[in-house]
Amino acid sequence: MPFHNTNGRSPCRVLLLVASAALAAACHSGNGSVTAPTAALALPAAAAADIPVSAIGVLGRKIFFDASLSASGRLSCAGCHSPQHAYGPPNGLTVQLGGAVLDQQGARAVPSLRYVLNRTPLWNKEFIASHAERILEGEEPPVGGFGWDGRFNTLHEQAAFPLLAPNEMGNAGPEDVAAKLQRAAYAGEFRAVFGARIFDDPRRAYAQALLAIERFELEDPSFHPYNSQYDDYLDGEAQLSEQEQRGLALFDDPQRGNCASCHLDRKGVNGAHPLFTDYQFEALGVPRNAEIRANAARGYFDQGLCGPVRKDQADQAKYCGMFKTPTLRNVATRGVFFHNGRFHTLKEALRFYVRRDTDPHLWYPSAGGGVVDKFDDLPANRRGNVDIIDQPLTRKEGEAPVWSDAEVDDVIAFLQTLNDRDAQVVPTWQ
Repeated sequence: MPFHNTNGRSPCRVLLLVASAALAAACHSGNGSVTAPTAALALPAAAAADIPVSAIGVLGRKIFFDASLSASGRLSCAGCHSPQHAYGPPNGLTVQLGGAVLDQQGARAVPSLRYVLNRTPLWNKEFIASHAERILEGEEPPVGGFGWDGRFNTLHEQAAFPLLAPNEMGNAGPEDVAAKLQRAAYAGEFRAVFGARIFDDPRRAYAQALLAIERFELEDPSFHPYNSQYDDYLDGEAQLSEQEQRGLALFDDPQRGNCASCHLDRKGVNGAHPLFTDYQFEALGVPRNAEIRANAARGYFDQGLCGPVRKDQADQAKYCGMFKTPTLRNVATRGVFFHNGRFHTLKEALRFYVRRDTDPHLWYPSAGGGVVDKFDDLPANRRGNVDIIDQPLTRKEGEAPVWSDAEVDDVIAFLQTLNDRDAQVVPTWQ
């Protein structure tokens, strides 16, 4: 059985982030029991721009924007994580292209790195071991980590993946990356920061480069500006329009949208601003996406937490189909939605959310005989993991959806208030 709370999730309170360190803490449920580890979620908005960037972080910025570190010589980290687009993709492609000639397709949509400082690692074997009884009883949902499947516990571990993935930056190994760093225009700065003989040990140079990227992502104010209209609204410095207020009410209503049960939208006790995610994993049954080449193989299924990319939870059948809840900050600027990029407009993504069960024929193929092949992007024996307990995913075929199309527009108006001032909207996908 999937992990579901029939009363809605107990939101983890927002905690103070000390400097730029991701401090691990425990998040407590309403009954006082420990439910999951979490890092501090957010800085007070006014403090976000006050953290200085270290010399290592400045070097990490140069590495992040350096396309020469890829096999093609044309793809940097910023190529998929554009700062002009909230460190998300600059286009509406389902998945981005990489490799030596930029013709290799990945299998998942690129998530935003903005507010990455506030993600929560630690859904690991140590946590599982210490909470084994509660997990076996179905009381502990998976939580945290970096990436759609949470398989990275640190940002420098996450940074290694695109550098070496054949369908991304495509380097043959750490030595390949180190050799390119040694030829870079900032190689002298690299030596000044990490030691004159750092390139004598290519693997150490590679490891230090990953740490520099991590420091850039943690320290640079552009990753956590907290300057949206909604941030100003929370601070009493802006108002929401009538339509935006209607959208917020629908977003918060536990009997209708129920969005805020996963996408937390209130200030923390110390004034910290919310990140619109609870970091937990969820199986939503998003339809299969024919635009992903890997999906041409009938036996291939991306099951998130239990594989095929993540390996350590492969034997945990109850996790299959689960992907981490993303932040909704800057969601209205994106041109691709959900882990497999199945939808290219926010309106369609929201319509799926509220009409998945009332009108399944809109989203899923026919299985013949008037039957819809629902949750078709999971193997048949894993479809029972999909959430049918939390509102609004409890509806039956033929019932009225919880939102009309006009109300979907109201929610979109509210979600647009989560756009940071500098975030450019990706043009409508064609």
